[in-house]
Amino acid sequence: MQGFPRVLARGLLAAALLGGMSQMASAEMVLNVGNGPEPETLDIQKSSGVSEANIQNDLFEGLLTNDARSQPVPGAAGSWTVSDDGRTYTFKLRADGKWSDGTPVTAGDFVFAWKRLLDPKTASPYAYFIDQVVNAKDIRLGNKPADTLGVKAVDDRTLEVTLVGPTPYFLSTLTHHATFPLSRANVEKFGDDYVKAGNLVSNGAYKLAETVPQSHVRLVKNSEFHDAANVKIDTVTFFVTEDVDAELQRFKTGELDYTYTLPGQQIPELKQTMADQVRIAPYIGTYYYTINTTHEPWKSHPELRRALSLAIDREVLVSKITQGEELPAYTFVPPGMSNFAAWTPKEAQETQAERDAEAKELLAKAGFGPDKPLTVEIVYNTSESHKKIAVAIGAMWKQKLGIDTKLTNVEWGTMQNGLRKKEYKDVGRTSWIGDFDDPSNFLDLFRSTSGEQNYSGYASAAYDKLMDEAAAEADLAKRGQILAKAEQTMLADQPIIPIYVYTSKRMLSTKVTGWQDNVLDNHLSRWLSVER
Repeated sequence: MQGFPRVLARGLLAAALLGGMSQMASAEMVLNVGNGPEPETLDIQKSSGVSEANIQNDLFEGLLTNDARSQPVPGAAGSWTVSDDGRTYTFKLRADGKWSDGTPVTAGDFVFAWKRLLDPKTASPYAYFIDQVVNAKDIRLGNKPADTLGVKAVDDRTLEVTLVGPTPYFLSTLTHHATFPLSRANVEKFGDDYVKAGNLVSNGAYKLAETVPQSHVRLVKNSEFHDAANVKIDTVTFFVTEDVDAELQRFKTGELDYTYTLPGQQIPELKQTMADQVRIAPYIGTYYYTINTTHEPWKSHPELRRALSLAIDREVLVSKITQGEELPAYTFVPPGMSNFAAWTPKEAQETQAERDAEAKELLAKAGFGPDKPLTVEIVYNTSESHKKIAVAIGAMWKQKLGIDTKLTNVEWGTMQNGLRKKEYKDVGRTSWIGDFDDPSNFLDLFRSTSGEQNYSGYASAAYDKLMDEAAAEADLAKRGQILAKAEQTMLADQPIIPIYVYTSKRMLSTKVTGWQDNVLDNHLSRWLSVER
């Protein structure tokens, strides 16, 4: 009997402790995100998709970063200066900048990372991204050694970057994951396995806790981050949500705080029933089909490539299938981009009947028709939306041109690899989302030296010359005119088929605060909070 009060006291103490732990657990702020396809890789220099970038932007911080409105602001660099000729940038790194293992972020880490980006062995799809840096292009093409790169660690906190010429958009490029730093010690210790949970050292607001293939990637708050005191969300889980209908259902049941996208056919109803949670906003991105110009018959028949483009009724696609306020696209550079002389192609001013008539003439000119039928394979990554678009386009080609279409569905990583290596036979679905507000970010893709990101294999000396002229032109108005001429040259050759200009389409819980719609659709978790 004497032992009972002692046992009771212990029980009460345990209950109090459990209650305290419960309160602590409930205080943890968690964000659950629908993130589209399975991430191809978390290696900042080997990935190219949006789903990977969403995670990498939380894990790492470049010299500059994006604020909630996706405007460039100081990141790992607290300040910088620019020489009078606009060619030399000197960045001062933050004194409190640390990796998640507590070691300092140094200028040498940036030098190491940028040299790795350019190393042909890395095979980075974004290696061309810093071509404006002295000798970068020659290094990635194997013509010069890495030590000639115009990037120097003056000391641990001072990074000097020298450009081949004035580049008005250079600072904006430094928010892109390809330009982020890497802990040299960490990468040299683990090699390519540095991206695994337990190995990865990051300098952003979060660190990697867990990766489960075909399920999720979980991040936790990085206590070493220089602005950790103002990061409200403790845990961010990025869920693989390739099935957009299933993703929407998970949002409705409260499993997700925001979605990657929306199923087009459900948007009209959602606007009626859940209007306060539907977010549709302008987005500088172009949905397009790439044509493999390294394969026949596409290699020798630009008129055949153009016939495919003209026969697509873009107005029907955006009004009946995507239904997300997208704009039909007849050019690759989205409307409204800065420093660009916007132009309108002839076909954009014609009726669909007129476009169809020209398509039939071009098909016959290329030697195809009833006596020589054509079958086209469309490769697309797993998504009901991509499938519906491919089915619709295939039906248009069949009805108007007598072309049979084979639809091939593959996983995201498989499709990306096939596009880069030009292993697809005919046509591949893809898109380009702007990394910064400058037309060069779109048009540089089609340089003959752009590498694997040039999915069509397009190569034109005339186009390359115009892009070089634009790069050397300091007058922004004149530069914009040259870039417009370059796009006209490329689209006259039709290595791609622009289909529509994106809008960002999401469901966003009313519990999420701090969200700002922006044309880059960039939303770092450090700027958000969740009220449960």
